Amino acid sequence: MRKIIYKSLVAVTLLSGAGCSKILDLEPLDKIDGQTLFSDPEGVKLYMASLYSQLPIEDFNYMRYSFNSWYGWNMVPAMFTDEATHSEYVDKLNMSYFLWFEDAFKLIRDVNSLAEAIPSLNSITSDDKKNIVGEVAFIRAYAYYGLVIRYGGVPIIEKVQQWEGDAESLKVPRNKEYEVWDYIMEQCDIAAANLPETWPDGQRRATRWVALTLKTRAGLHAASIAKFGGKVTLSGEAVTQELVGVPASMAEKYYRAVIKAGAEIIDKGPFSLHCPTPADADEAAENYRLIFEDPENAPEECILVKGYTTLGYGHNYNIYYGPSQLANGWPHPGRMNPNIELVDAYEYYDNPGQDGVIVTSDAADDATDFSGFKADRNYRHFAEPYGIFQGKDARLWGTVILPGTTWKKTKIIIQAGLILPDGTPEIFSGNPFTKGDTKYYVFGAQNKTDYSGFDTQGGNYTRTGFSFKKFLDSRIPTLYGYSNSLTDYIDMRYAEVLLNYAEAVAESGITEDGCVAKATDAINALRHRAAHTTDVALTAENVQRERRVEMAFENRRFWDLYRRREMHEMFNNSMMHALLPVLDLRTDPPQYIFIRSDIQRVIRYTFLDQYYYHPIPGIASNGMIQNPNY
Repeated sequence: MRKIIYKSLVAVTLLSGAGCSKILDLEPLDKIDGQTLFSDPEGVKLYMASLYSQLPIEDFNYMRYSFNSWYGWNMVPAMFTDEATHSEYVDKLNMSYFLWFEDAFKLIRDVNSLAEAIPSLNSITSDDKKNIVGEVAFIRAYAYYGLVIRYGGVPIIEKVQQWEGDAESLKVPRNKEYEVWDYIMEQCDIAAANLPETWPDGQRRATRWVALTLKTRAGLHAASIAKFGGKVTLSGEAVTQELVGVPASMAEKYYRAVIKAGAEIIDKGPFSLHCPTPADADEAAENYRLIFEDPENAPEECILVKGYTTLGYGHNYNIYYGPSQLANGWPHPGRMNPNIELVDAYEYYDNPGQDGVIVTSDAADDATDFSGFKADRNYRHFAEPYGIFQGKDARLWGTVILPGTTWKKTKIIIQAGLILPDGTPEIFSGNPFTKGDTKYYVFGAQNKTDYSGFDTQGGNYTRTGFSFKKFLDSRIPTLYGYSNSLTDYIDMRYAEVLLNYAEAVAESGITEDGCVAKATDAINALRHRAAHTTDVALTAENVQRERRVEMAFENRRFWDLYRRREMHEMFNNSMMHALLPVLDLRTDPPQYIFIRSDIQRVIRYTFLDQYYYHPIPGIASNGMIQNPNY
């Protein structure tokens, strides 16, 4: 596994010691003195760490307002899709979120400075120069990928611009969107040709396989825009000049690039799925969970990992997203609430190749009725609330804390209410009720610290019926304070390569070189790892379902909906939904029923076509053509 550690520049400097002070004091400060910088190996480490730390990796510290920061009230991309809802806020996606423009061009300038210094680096070997050429290309590719998915075509700049008193000379027009995609693919090829397959002594830097994985990700995005771009209507100068959008005729080219790069990783790379043949679904769920608790558990699957090593320089997943019962004094837990739309996507083992839509009653409109409890409805009853999820894909159990299951040796109580013996519903509020010798509470327990669902106080309780598990560390208690979670983030893993490859084959209709069989094997290998024993056919629908459940909460779903032009279809004066576990006191002993419901305190939302591209900032000074409808 290639593991890259990023921290603040201050922390990186600590790795280098006092010997780096002369590097930081270089004159002139607006240029790199290549000989001075790279005459000291610590200079290489420092400058490369600075570049890598600026990459637009959408990790645990990627929030609605910025990268590398917890600012933004821990609202992450999943909360603006069908994956999850924030427990407290009702904010909806707008075009001031998830931006990356000025910082992108700062990174591009920094990497271009390094590129221009390479020819003068006489103090390093030719192999070292080759590796730096590869890293420059990789960083450029990743930077432009971060730009083009947000803004479409942007200026391709490969030389450091110098201020010579004429602002007009510094203005660079936007390239067409497909030109930027072509540039990214070209840079990935340069990186793959120059980077080593592994680094000696465990150095944490990009490799040939990292570059090829980025190529599959970028190529799939470009191909999707070409294929599905016609689903939305955009107009204006940016459209007529092809600054946004990719011609449909180019889809096959990009799909072929994904297939070629993916095949090389699959056929020649050193990667494999972690624990591909579990004994049963329980083992599969735990194997899957452990990948994300600590990527060191699955080195064979991880391609690029972003690491955290120091308390105070970590992230906040463990404190914000764990269930309220295990907050350990932290005042803001339970913020990530998986939606029923995601839970429904996980298959049942006895119905392969179909969404596992949860059945709560025998009503014909059961799956689509979110209007609440119906006294005359024949609900299914369960002795334990998790009983309704039995037989579902193991990855659900490894990703989501289901009501009534155990986490950190604690039964997680998620209950939305009671049905009194006379049929009166007390949902979201009400008084305790005594039946026989037992007192029953609306939220499942008397004390606020003893349950994790639906109480409105403080926004600390799930309002969807589910709590979050993936990425949380079961081995340690919640640590009070910010940036104390040290779980590593997997930016690229082998499972994504398999899914990118399979989607490219399924969507393109390309059949040569045995790619259909290989793609079919790829999605079924993921299913086998999840304890499925029945294979499914290679279809676009099956691939997308696999993407949803295999990479849930890995910040891929947000961009999948963007690139496939599905966000406006999902959010059209609509909202996501909850599944309410309710204890039915009409039965003896009481049992649980489930009610589909609108999520409390959530407003409806419509995603406009123009939102597929963010507005270009600063057009008054940079002279760029603005994106449509801004």
